Amino acid sequence: MTPVHQRLMPLDGLRGLAVMGILLMNVAAFALPEAAYFNPLAYGPANVAEITLWAVEFVLIDGKMRALFSLLFGASLLLLLERARAGGVDAERAHFRRMGWLLLFGLVHFYLVWHGDILTLYAVIGCIAWFFSEMPSGRLIRWALGLFAFQFLIYATLLPLMLEATPGSAAWQDLQESFGIPGPQSVAREIAIYRGGYVQILLHRLKDMGWMPFAQIFLVGAETLALMLLGMAALRSGFLAGGWSRQAYVRTALFGYGIGLPLSLLLAWTCWRSGFDARMVFAAALPLGLPARPFMLLGHVSLAMLWLVGSASPLHRRVTAAGRAAFTNYLGSSLLMTTLFYGYGLGLFGRLDRFALLAVVAATWLLMLLWSRPWLDRFAYGPLEWLWRSLARRKMQPMAKQDIARHSQ
Repeated sequence: MTPVHQRLMPLDGLRGLAVMGILLMNVAAFALPEAAYFNPLAYGPANVAEITLWAVEFVLIDGKMRALFSLLFGASLLLLLERARAGGVDAERAHFRRMGWLLLFGLVHFYLVWHGDILTLYAVIGCIAWFFSEMPSGRLIRWALGLFAFQFLIYATLLPLMLEATPGSAAWQDLQESFGIPGPQSVAREIAIYRGGYVQILLHRLKDMGWMPFAQIFLVGAETLALMLLGMAALRSGFLAGGWSRQAYVRTALFGYGIGLPLSLLLAWTCWRSGFDARMVFAAALPLGLPARPFMLLGHVSLAMLWLVGSASPLHRRVTAAGRAAFTNYLGSSLLMTTLFYGYGLGLFGRLDRFALLAVVAATWLLMLLWSRPWLDRFAYGPLEWLWRSLARRKMQPMAKQDIARHSQ
């Protein structure tokens, strides 16, 4: 186990890769009708290049960056608890205050900024994860496996409803609007909403999506908790701290990809062969995609650790800084994307294709990398990290490094 007061730079680097990677998937949810997030045909015909881009994102990114965030959240949760205990702080009280403020951040983010928020989920599941925080690694892993099985059973209860949906039924229409090819009227309505003003979008979010933060707990809560528990176990084992040998990371990457890649490729091929039938896309995104995600995550993290451990390149340092300010970068990305795509900003919703969206992502990555390191050269925390820390501790925290140095003398 890594000493509790030592900063884990590989963990920060992974967090930087996660916050950058999740934008690569989320940009479609910011910029295109809902079903286009999952289905490449949802917003018009797609050529070979666009189908290939969808397949690459589906296999390598979709769900895997959310899984990486969940893994890292569990590891960070455990690290903060152990640091608080070592410092004589009431760790439990501090933890639940942190989760309470995170819940508030998440609800504000969801209702006032963007409907794709994940912070609300993490705040609720983070409270539950506390009850597991003193378990040994073996028990954490067993609990995680049980939770994955439970999550699959939840999905399995939904699958028959999706498969039995018949054309013309309400269930069929809901399925098409979320995972299939929505009708022209549905697409036109969504475009009109998001190219409209802020009040129009806010009312739509409150009226038609107000239930989503709570439904998300049901839909992915067990999987999220499982990943947080694996993050705790991975931290204790040294896996996330860079404590393994390069050979061990290589073997683990081969093991993860050896199982996860064939499963993911098979699902992508099946979606394509079905003509991107909404029922197949739903099954691939949720129940059938679940078994592949932990293995792909294992491969991704192992491969990233091979780059992060011992690296001192300028890019590595900037990615690590982006990870130290991941909370600010995550919420900042939402503010930037909604300003670009929604009607109260530039109104680009539905106007760019997937390849043009890649350019938007690349520009945002560059912005993250450019601001994060100079800021953290001077300050100890990102702006929102500092705000969250101050609120949780019920006291304004010193932010500039020179102020912290004076305070500690």
